[in-house]
Amino acid sequence: MNEKEKLLLEMIENNPFISQAELAEKAQLSRSAVAGYISSLVKSGKILGRAYILPKKSGVVCIGGAIVDRKMKVESNLVFGTSNPVATSFSCGGVARNIAENLGRMGVPTSLMTIIGDDHEGQWLLEQTKPYVEMTSAMMVPNETTGTYSAVLTEKGEMAVALADMNINDRVDTGFIEKRWAQISAADMVLVDTNFTEDVIAYIVRRCKQEGIKLAIAPVSSPKVKKLPASLEGVAWYISNRDEAEELTGMKITTDGDYFKAAEKIIRKGAEIAVITRGEEGLVYYSKSGEAGVLLAPEIDVEEVTGAGDALVAGILYGCTNHLRIEDACKIGMAASVIALQSEETVSPALNKQKLQETYKKYF
Repeated sequence: MNEKEKLLLEMIENNPFISQAELAEKAQLSRSAVAGYISSLVKSGKILGRAYILPKKSGVVCIGGAIVDRKMKVESNLVFGTSNPVATSFSCGGVARNIAENLGRMGVPTSLMTIIGDDHEGQWLLEQTKPYVEMTSAMMVPNETTGTYSAVLTEKGEMAVALADMNINDRVDTGFIEKRWAQISAADMVLVDTNFTEDVIAYIVRRCKQEGIKLAIAPVSSPKVKKLPASLEGVAWYISNRDEAEELTGMKITTDGDYFKAAEKIIRKGAEIAVITRGEEGLVYYSKSGEAGVLLAPEIDVEEVTGAGDALVAGILYGCTNHLRIEDACKIGMAASVIALQSEETVSPALNKQKLQETYKKYF
């Protein structure tokens, strides 16, 4: 490579999505000269194609929801039809966002493709997430409201009513994904939740299958499982709780054997590996290759269950990116969920790579 090619390659390494116009301006070259150097770099294998993606794959791309969770706990008996004094708390939410932050805290290079409003809540989400997750692929929409989930809790902490405003997620279309596909194809793994539309989810599954990109799916809730395509061909990991697995398979899960039957049904739909969580009883896993097992959850003091499932998914993806066996990846996932269960926060501030490894060694 000559000096100009080295300069351009360095700029592309710093920003794989930089345009030729920006390259020309920063390198003080003409557009035609930049095009010539780019062509030379492509032919030599230094970059791959027009998107300037570097050959080495790394990190995880998470695609899906980012919202603000509000909890309002009444100070005494809840009385409907009138004003009730409450104590309000806020936290970052959204399955894809939570998984992304967990991964970032584990030291995995992670980016989040999501949509937020250009409002106070959206700005706050960005500020809270950016220290752990690359957010340049997020879309901030003017005059739109960031997604929110608001729960009213009784004085005992039980949910009385919850309100969800997720309309902004419907603004994401296949064009949003197509525009960012170069980044997706450069990832070790892609995680998708079910917050976006059926068309968007089906598009991601189809393209990941066509291009051999490892894809994991984490449903958001039982109703949103219905957004998944009939065929899960191209899905490397399907990770859900019992209710979501029941919705997907159309069967009731009551016994230990039912968990494996449901997991087998998910494999027959096309997924390579199915994981179904069982709450306090751990999880089961089943793979197309015939590897299957049960992992029991360790006995711990639980502070808060919210976020434990997202941490588990992140831990499994951490294991995948480190090329661990299915069982070991699931154990890492359970170690991550243990850390989450012992925290009052949705994503534990105590989580880091060292804490994850220590917890894994302690319980597994």
